[in-house]
Amino acid sequence: MHPRSLALAALASLFAVACSKPKTTTTPEPGPVAPAPALSTDEPADEVPVTTNTGILSEQDFAALHHLTDEQAPKPRGLEIDLAGTKAYLSLPEGATGPLPAVLVIHEWWGLNDHIRHWTDRLAADGYAALAVDLYEGGVAADRDQALELMKSVDEARAREVLAAGHRFLAEDPRISATKRAVVGWCFGGGWSLQHALTQPDLDAAIIYYGRLETDVAVLSKISAPMMGVFGNQDAGIPPAAVDAFAAAMKDAGKPLELHRYDAPHAFANPSSGRYNPEAAEDAWGHARAFLEQHLRGQ
Repeated sequence: MHPRSLALAALASLFAVACSKPKTTTTPEPGPVAPAPALSTDEPADEVPVTTNTGILSEQDFAALHHLTDEQAPKPRGLEIDLAGTKAYLSLPEGATGPLPAVLVIHEWWGLNDHIRHWTDRLAADGYAALAVDLYEGGVAADRDQALELMKSVDEARAREVLAAGHRFLAEDPRISATKRAVVGWCFGGGWSLQHALTQPDLDAAIIYYGRLETDVAVLSKISAPMMGVFGNQDAGIPPAAVDAFAAAMKDAGKPLELHRYDAPHAFANPSSGRYNPEAAEDAWGHARAFLEQHLRGQ
């Protein structure tokens, strides 16, 4: 059976949280969303996958979406700090002083590794104070089995505590004194980016890269920050039907959503991923930079 068919076949065992020229569909404000290309499945066309905490797949199928390569990240330029009883990685623009626009960074399911530190440094190079939190409390996975166990071990209350502490740190630390703050996360971190937006009324922007989604209109009505989502139309974990449902719910909740969709698989934006699509990743990063510029530095 085709792997994407397995995504639907695995609904009974629901589990939680390169290529051609990329094609995107963008929806800057609530409104009609262009339908994504349908996935090829053996199931009836009107059967829509239902997401849970970590997607629609079994543990094995979710893990199969990830493969870590030997790609080396550039050497980190920031520093490690203490945050809420754990560690975090802080990267500041060279020579800049507060107040600064700031971004909270949430790692993929591999953990806070050098690739996430590099993304954090890229944000600092753009003039943002960037803080990468560690929701694994020091754990970093070397393979898919370790990543799965680390992800399953996350205590949600503790994760929210660490994210809230990071949000406060960006405003209170005198090196930053942020007046505007955003959040960005990938995969596991993408889902937590959305969750953070649901609990922080003073958040100014949120970016989700192929993370777990919410479709309850009443829940999404709690969001105050403009949202941007990046998804792959070949993603069996967060498939186009799930993205459609999220976009529709955001529209019904009256919340702005900028949506970018690519002919790419899950984890396509991660250089250390075996599914990395550099062209789609660079295009998505360009949209992310513009989104942050608009909402953190725009007038």
